[in-house]
Amino acid sequence: MSHIALVIPGLDRIGGAERQVMLLAKGLRRRDWRVSVVALSRVGSRAAAELNAAGVEFVCLEMRKGLADPRGWIRYNRWLNREKPQVVHTHLAHAAWLARWSRLSTPVRVLVDTLHSSSTGKLARRLGYRSSIWFPDQVTAVSQSVADAHFAARMVDPDNLSILPNGVDVEDFHPDARVRAAARQELGLNDEFLWLAAGRLEAVKDYPTLLHAFAKVPEPARLIIAGEGPQHSELCQLSAHLGLERRVRFLGFQPDVKPWMRAADGFVLSSRWEGLPMSLLEAGACALPSVATDVPGSRDVIVQGRTGRLAPCGAPAALASAMTATMQSSPEERHSMGNLARLHVAERYSLETMLDCWERLYAKLLRRNYQPSHGMHDPLPI
Repeated sequence: MSHIALVIPGLDRIGGAERQVMLLAKGLRRRDWRVSVVALSRVGSRAAAELNAAGVEFVCLEMRKGLADPRGWIRYNRWLNREKPQVVHTHLAHAAWLARWSRLSTPVRVLVDTLHSSSTGKLARRLGYRSSIWFPDQVTAVSQSVADAHFAARMVDPDNLSILPNGVDVEDFHPDARVRAAARQELGLNDEFLWLAAGRLEAVKDYPTLLHAFAKVPEPARLIIAGEGPQHSELCQLSAHLGLERRVRFLGFQPDVKPWMRAADGFVLSSRWEGLPMSLLEAGACALPSVATDVPGSRDVIVQGRTGRLAPCGAPAALASAMTATMQSSPEERHSMGNLARLHVAERYSLETMLDCWERLYAKLLRRNYQPSHGMHDPLPI
């Protein structure tokens, strides 16, 4: 049985990258891989329990000071020497750097790194990737826009880069009339048009633009926001200032967004940038028409005018106009748009299709690398 280690900074805060790691871990385990998820820090008790129930090992390195904690490096290298996974697959910057530089002291057979965001960060992040560019056997990006951004910043070797999108379980995310009725009853809704937004309450998601836009959207629209984060108090105050207390409801962190997606009539995403947003894929799988800002990542998912609508980033009036146009289209038009969104996601982003792609990539790299190595390739000039 082949052993893969999926390495990630933590699983306490569940975003798109973390959800994808969870899906990949459980999916590979179903396909008879031995799977370990290695978190640099934070216990991630809820996610750890879910993984353990699926037969996936969860390991926490208990790093207290980020990458500066030498105890975490020692624990990681000891674990590698003891368990000897054939494949190490990293997600997000700190996990990538730990696994890359650890390869100097503890050779591994295959090292894969996945890029999840079109944001290349500040100079320190760019230098971190450039200085370790020759360690991975393969770098993947979740979308072309993510790949283009990192290539432009000289953070990846173009000869060692491929596109492997996120996947969504289209059998798990699907419309359900019974769940829809129950969730809408819980929200006290009748025939109101319900918008759902989901994601961390932080600057990149640009919820202030969404709230200003929603203030321009006509009644009887309602908006629910699933997510927690540092901007919670600020956004609640803005909602009150805009007179939206009756129309907007903050749900907090939701471990399962499916009931709310099934309750909604449309999905909205106001991000400043994305990689390949899991929330848009999940909304599409639930046959929801979506409105999103026209930014890298989101434009990879939405087919303008067919599966949803795109609006300029940071423009409340334009976002409100796109939301209003969706609301004012006929039920038949919205139903058709939602069905096309589900078909689009099923054809291009099915979890089972993505698992097939990952297994083919791992198999190719394992055939190429018969023995553990340091992975030292010729670096690009910095």
